[in-house]
Amino acid sequence: MHNIKSYLEFHKKNILTLILILIFIWSLFSIHWGPELLHPGGKVTIVQVVESLFKPDLSSETLQSALIAAWRTLAYAVAGMTLAFIIAMVFGILASGILAYSEVNRRVSKTIFRGVLGFMRAIHELVWAWLFVAAIGLTPYAAIFALAIPYGGTLGRIYADMLNDVPKEPIKALKAAGASRLQVLIYGYFPIAKIDMLSYTMYRLECAVRSSTIMSFIGLGGLGYQIQLALQDLNYNVMWTYMFFLTALVVLIDLWSNMLRRRLVI
Repeated sequence: MHNIKSYLEFHKKNILTLILILIFIWSLFSIHWGPELLHPGGKVTIVQVVESLFKPDLSSETLQSALIAAWRTLAYAVAGMTLAFIIAMVFGILASGILAYSEVNRRVSKTIFRGVLGFMRAIHELVWAWLFVAAIGLTPYAAIFALAIPYGGTLGRIYADMLNDVPKEPIKALKAAGASRLQVLIYGYFPIAKIDMLSYTMYRLECAVRSSTIMSFIGLGGLGYQIQLALQDLNYNVMWTYMFFLTALVVLIDLWSNMLRRRLVI
């Protein structure tokens, strides 16, 4: 029986692989290959961009502008992620069903709140940004809310899965000792899942910095807006300066994340 199951699984994987290969080949034939596929001046532009990579604009004016833009980008990301974390903690706990009083309540809670989290993360943050800009204008609140909703949905779903994956033995021991549901959550689920939750939260903060940069292109300020202006002016030296500041933000967040994880493990 085990051999039959293994054979069927192997057969299904081969079929799926074949389908993906056929789709890839079909996509290649769907493209109209020709000289017009590439922009006539593309090669010249690529050369200019690559050359500018090694000659970024390091003037005091550009560096000051990049520092302000980086701070604004980071502020959007941190504020959005803070609100997303609050949303994720509330909806993630409810979507996990660990506080339910019965199996029926658990299934209802998981179904409803996982659906809500799915809706929140199904819409891209850039679309949320356009909606909030249309509703409340070009204000920092539009960027913060546009980050908070989809990232809250993503974090909430992952938190729910992490809480569901917590080993049941310590939880049963706490319940047998007479701990309430809230005490089980605080002293049972959170201590076991906190490192994974922190790690994923910090990763999403890195993503939020990049998303904050992208949203800057719609006029909300920040590094993305400055990169857009530099590209419009064909000033690639300045563009790379802002790109390096963006890279530095992501690297610093990653270093901070590693430091926090080491402290929690110790």
